Amino acid sequence: MMINASAAVLRAKDGPHAVEEVTLDAPGEDQIVVRIAAAGFCHSDVLPRAAEFPVGPPVITGHEGAGVVEWRGSDVSGIEVGDHVVLSFASCATCQECAGRHPAYCETFTERNLFGRSAAGGSGATDAAGEPVMARWFGQSSFATKAVVDANNAVVVDRDLPLDVLAPLGCGMITGAGSVLNVLQVQPGTSIAIFGTGSVGLAALLAAKAAGAESIIAVDLHPSRLDLAAELGATATVLGGDKDVVEQIRKHTGRGAHYSFDTTGVPAVILSAIQCLRARGTCALVGVQTGDVVLDGNVLLGKQLGSVVEGDADPRTFIPHLIKLWRDGRFPFDRLIEKYPFAAINEAERASLEGRTVKPVLVMD
Repeated sequence: MMINASAAVLRAKDGPHAVEEVTLDAPGEDQIVVRIAAAGFCHSDVLPRAAEFPVGPPVITGHEGAGVVEWRGSDVSGIEVGDHVVLSFASCATCQECAGRHPAYCETFTERNLFGRSAAGGSGATDAAGEPVMARWFGQSSFATKAVVDANNAVVVDRDLPLDVLAPLGCGMITGAGSVLNVLQVQPGTSIAIFGTGSVGLAALLAAKAAGAESIIAVDLHPSRLDLAAELGATATVLGGDKDVVEQIRKHTGRGAHYSFDTTGVPAVILSAIQCLRARGTCALVGVQTGDVVLDGNVLLGKQLGSVVEGDADPRTFIPHLIKLWRDGRFPFDRLIEKYPFAAINEAERASLEGRTVKPVLVMD
């Protein structure tokens, strides 16, 4: 079975994405073929550009895809041709963590999501010259018009919903919202400080508001993003460059925040996220850490610190939960989206990295 697609191929760590024709590997009987309608651009999609990252070009990234099922294998159940699906990260579905409904901690998560290859080791695609191109980024490589995906990593959604809005639910939204609802389990009447108000941080903000948090403090370097955070429900905003960030948060929360959430990975910011907590407070980290975090003997006294992957979410149940919150008007994540034509992928990437666009979404049609 030959599957031809147009894909944005990254051929150099410092080069642009180039839209090329590729041939995807034939799907297995436990997989589906999806015609991609839209794909969100996530900061994780730039990881293959990093000098120290073990996987490099040529690679097709993209891991917030949404589209229509064009083919299903004979071993697939619960998904039919013509179904609309949101794609999320890859997991094996059989290990202890997956069986316990914690697929983000799948025993083979790294291999399935960050190596850009299939679980069997195949590259996933070949280019016009017949050379291999890695095309299983997060199990989907959705910066393409088609994707071959394990069926258990696809979530069927109602056909009347806009796929170009739902696409970001596959990673960024479940990471932010899941960290707040599944891990921190923010309670009504409590306080939370959110460091970094990109798409993940703002998803966390929306989830905290939906959970009934009384005080939501947003911290960022971009005044425009703080303005948006205030519009979306932040009760206070703090400019990240201020020297008294921790003191400002304590002023807004009394004895300190019940919870804090860091999306930046910057060691100094992580320290602030810990220091702003009250006794028995909890800090969750999701950013790719950029250096060592050095803690003195007392900074964690009576506090909890943890790292979270993909919001510890099971996409098959959590994505429908977020969709219901959205339809009820309680999770307006569509406010974060700016749409770009697929051919403008390089501009979308620049806009994301420069902070001009919170959540770019590439539209294939």
